[in-house]
Amino acid sequence: MVTDSLDVNDDRGSMPTRRLAADAAGIAEAGALLRAGRLVAIPTETVYGLGANASDPAAVAGIYAAKERPRFNPLIAHLPDLAAARREGVFGPDALMLAEAFWPGPLTLVVPLAVGGTVCDLARAGLPSVALRVPGSRLARAVLAAAGCPVAAPSANRSGRVSPTEVDHVLGDLDGRIAAILDGGPCPVGVESTIVACLDGPPVLLRPGGVPRDAIEAVLGRDLALPSAPEGAAPVSPGLLASHYAPRAAVRLDATGIRPGEAALLFGPVPPDGLADAALSLNLSPAGDLAEAASHLFAHLRRLDAACPATIAVAPIPEHGLGEAIRDRLARAAAPR
Repeated sequence: MVTDSLDVNDDRGSMPTRRLAADAAGIAEAGALLRAGRLVAIPTETVYGLGANASDPAAVAGIYAAKERPRFNPLIAHLPDLAAARREGVFGPDALMLAEAFWPGPLTLVVPLAVGGTVCDLARAGLPSVALRVPGSRLARAVLAAAGCPVAAPSANRSGRVSPTEVDHVLGDLDGRIAAILDGGPCPVGVESTIVACLDGPPVLLRPGGVPRDAIEAVLGRDLALPSAPEGAAPVSPGLLASHYAPRAAVRLDATGIRPGEAALLFGPVPPDGLADAALSLNLSPAGDLAEAASHLFAHLRRLDAACPATIAVAPIPEHGLGEAIRDRLARAAAPR
């Protein structure tokens, strides 16, 4: 088995990451690398994922090493279709209903591990459940089909940093630390998948994301439950650490004015008067469109952070629809580190 060899404390001698074209040859090569236990960044409709064979513990360990990620945080396994996902997890009536309604797409389902499931213990963080997704991106599904194995693919960035929605974002964090990246252009959704647990009891919303809560509740015909776990318990899915998606600058939420040394992240056609005076600002959506705002969120955070402000002041974002996911990511970016 070939695996990426990397000392995470010293990558000065590593080879540059190869950039693969989004054509038949690039897809085939990406699939072959994944089968061989190598790390490949692949584009999905949400963000770029750092892919590895989820059945190969050594390959999964490479993800943790490249990302410098806490090992108690489980990973999402990506599959090309529902049939492949059902070989890895047990789909009760609720899970099956949601999979049929929203797959392929930006929804992750946490379900019990199936007998004979191949997603390794390390990718599941030792849990008896597994997080599964069939991505909406045709290119991603083509790579998954070429790989012929479940592919663990957390966001392709160093752990805790802003998620990548463009190739250059990935290379900025991981060049020389992974074998290749498949260049699929910008990711259209721009925030990670919604995560719903379908385990014991009613479905639970673990993380808001690319599928709005109200759309899921409309399919289920009832409200999603909210998570309740003992304080200090290990996360049962990705994206649940309090400080996550963080730029180097501090983040101040629901700002209505600008302070010295701050950059501004705006939303809507008429930003608060005090924020309009910022020397450096970017607008997530001048039209006030939440889908556009989600697609720009991580790229705009990265661009503002590159200017090294002390703080990024964020204008108020509506809480409905995709606004819930945007506000969740910003709250994690603003959390104490």
